[in-house]
Amino acid sequence: MGGSERAKMAAGEWYCCIDPELERMRERAYEAVHEHNSLPPGRRGNVGPALAGLFAAMGKDVRIEAPFHCAYGVNIELGDKVYMNAGCTILDTGRVRIGASTMFGPAVQIYCAEHHKDAGLRAAGLEIARPVTIGENVWIGGGAIVLPGITIGDGAIIGAGSVVTKDVPAGVTVVGNPALPLQDTSDR
Repeated sequence: MGGSERAKMAAGEWYCCIDPELERMRERAYEAVHEHNSLPPGRRGNVGPALAGLFAAMGKDVRIEAPFHCAYGVNIELGDKVYMNAGCTILDTGRVRIGASTMFGPAVQIYCAEHHKDAGLRAAGLEIARPVTIGENVWIGGGAIVLPGITIGDGAIIGAGSVVTKDVPAGVTVVGNPALPLQDTSDR
């Protein structure tokens, strides 16, 4: 393991998040997020130019309601017509890919950082970044949490308040903590 902490983070290796280069990146994201969250009412939902320029990729007709928060922004890729309701947070230490026409309810949280299990190493800032991939036409209900390393397939539904601890196949609805597949009761 060698190189800068940023290079280690990008490579999916253990890295120290208490690092001057990573701090500068977080400060840049804070400034872009502040600009976005301060847009006047007539531009509500539009993505602020600094935030749009920070993202790794952003499709057309993306709407992000304020307030919004991200850790770095540079690891976020958004497809066309992605919609995030107010209060969403993406802690993008790893790559976060969100497919076209995916919608988030309010206060959805996506986490990529997995902190070290050893208390001393955790206190020293050691963590590893796990990517999160969300397919197209996914609905994530308000207050849901998506943990590091998760993949959610196209057309899946995540129930409000759910905590997603395992991958969700395409077209499946999951609910609860931990999120589990919803049993179809339509034929009962």
